[in-house]
Amino acid sequence: MRHLLGPLATPVTYSRWLHLLIPSAAVSIWMFISIDTPWMPCVFAVPIGLLPAIRLAEGVQAQLLLTPGERGRPDASIAAAPAATWGERWRTVAWLEVRLLLAAAAGFSTVWLSATTFDLISVSVGARPSMDWLTGFLEVRWLCALFAPLPILILLGLVVLCGEVATAAARGLLGPSPIERMTALEERTEQLLERNRIARELHDSIGHALTVAVIQAGAARTAGSPEFTERALVAIEETGRKALEDLERVLRVLRESDLPVGARPTMVEADQLVESARGSGAEIDLETTGPLDLVPGPVSREGYRILQESLTNVLRHAGSVPVRVRIAVAEERLELEVANPLPASPHGPGGGSGLRGIRERAALLGGKARTGPHEGEWKVHASLPLNRIG
Repeated sequence: MRHLLGPLATPVTYSRWLHLLIPSAAVSIWMFISIDTPWMPCVFAVPIGLLPAIRLAEGVQAQLLLTPGERGRPDASIAAAPAATWGERWRTVAWLEVRLLLAAAAGFSTVWLSATTFDLISVSVGARPSMDWLTGFLEVRWLCALFAPLPILILLGLVVLCGEVATAAARGLLGPSPIERMTALEERTEQLLERNRIARELHDSIGHALTVAVIQAGAARTAGSPEFTERALVAIEETGRKALEDLERVLRVLRESDLPVGARPTMVEADQLVESARGSGAEIDLETTGPLDLVPGPVSREGYRILQESLTNVLRHAGSVPVRVRIAVAEERLELEVANPLPASPHGPGGGSGLRGIRERAALLGGKARTGPHEGEWKVHASLPLNRIG
């Protein structure tokens, strides 16, 4: 019983019925003009539906009255946009025809069933009905009283049924085209990728800066040398300034999604990154091969972040140890390797979001990244293709 009566307690059921009755007003006006041609509104619907703006108007009205819960959502099942192709225009025409037919059925059933109920009540109290076929029931008034609610119950059932039919038709004829669905899916995917990228940016940039600052501050506190303390403070200042610039850039991306990514650091600045790590006490042997300035932007930016996270892991988990960094551009690939002696602690250089981010960055570019112990060293090796970037 709840399943049957539930739709009658839902406001959208009656907003859908209102949506069906709206065209009845136009049909009624035409019936006053020419009662012999009730089919003419269906003819007029063809040129009207071919206008691009009509699809927008019908989509907005359908969203408002048929699916109000989806109004304004990017993934709404009913589109609210002008017709962009002839296919969408003809689908709008088909929708108008369906809507007119449903409106005729809704208008007729509303008037006839309501009038029938009124006549049944009139007969039950002794008055004459307006419908001749009910005259024979004047002798059995109790039967008219018994059946008086039946037309209203039928009308309520039609209210729910026709509303569901109209909504299904609107979703099929006014819904987004396959191209629009694919575009919406791509936009959603881009948003998710952008969120993940921003999370990695914050982790790599801010994490690196804090690691360097903590190590420098700790070393300065125990060194007992004014000269070393001054150098440590300078390194902390420079690292903090760069971290603030990265943070400000990421916040701009959050505020304005269409900002270019050209300001992000690239592999050309790898030597500055290495110098920052050297300032924390790490002994880094850097070797670069090939033209880093010719590496495509996406590969160069992600390669920089991979190198940054790798050095951050070394400083955080191994401390001031010898580090070997090899960067090579050859055979249409960017090869990046960072190796350092395994720390004395039984815990390796982490296995959390940092290393996972390295692998994710490589995978997004169609490359591969390996992280883990190898022949007494902790090694990060990333191989990024250069020819898959359009």
